[in-house]
Amino acid sequence: FFFFQAVFAAISLAIVFGTMLDRTKFVAYIAFGIVFIGLIYPIVAHWTWGGGWLAQDGFLDFAGSSIVHLQGALAALTGTLVLGARLGKFRDGKPQPIPGHSIPLFMLGVIILWVGWMGFNGASSLGAVGVNFADILVNTNLAAAGGVIGATIGALIMFRTLDVSQMGNGAIAGLVAITAACAFVDPWASVLIGFVGGF
Repeated sequence: FFFFQAVFAAISLAIVFGTMLDRTKFVAYIAFGIVFIGLIYPIVAHWTWGGGWLAQDGFLDFAGSSIVHLQGALAALTGTLVLGARLGKFRDGKPQPIPGHSIPLFMLGVIILWVGWMGFNGASSLGAVGVNFADILVNTNLAAAGGVIGATIGALIMFRTLDVSQMGNGAIAGLVAITAACAFVDPWASVLIGFVGGF
């Protein structure tokens, strides 16, 4: 159980690090990681998973949409606001796309995350017997697929083209969006949640 929760904390921290790449020295990563894992993450996780004030108010987060992903995203936003934009992101005040280096490797990463999410969400039940384990896995997959569809439609509307990188981002967005509710919703709702997240 400790290892399972430690991995959740590490994932939340990885979200933060991903937004501050190439603009922070390694020693700053380590210092922030100690504060985040040692103080910030446990307090916020306790609010829901430890019976804290959010849990007492009826807040549900089955596998970490808010505890893991939102907490990491808010810390990442804070870091981004402090550090500013990536070098080369703006030219003459206009944002410039920073393309990925390898779309095949990017998509391999998306597929690995998609498959790994089955463990992330499914294992949050802490057992496969006597729980809605199969429903959790179905909802997780349907939300990721809905995220791909939402991102595809969004890319067609915004960019007038099909964009594989947006589709991959949509799959991840669908996975994140369903993580809190994967054990509580019907399959049709999973598709809708994923679609909105991906869009």
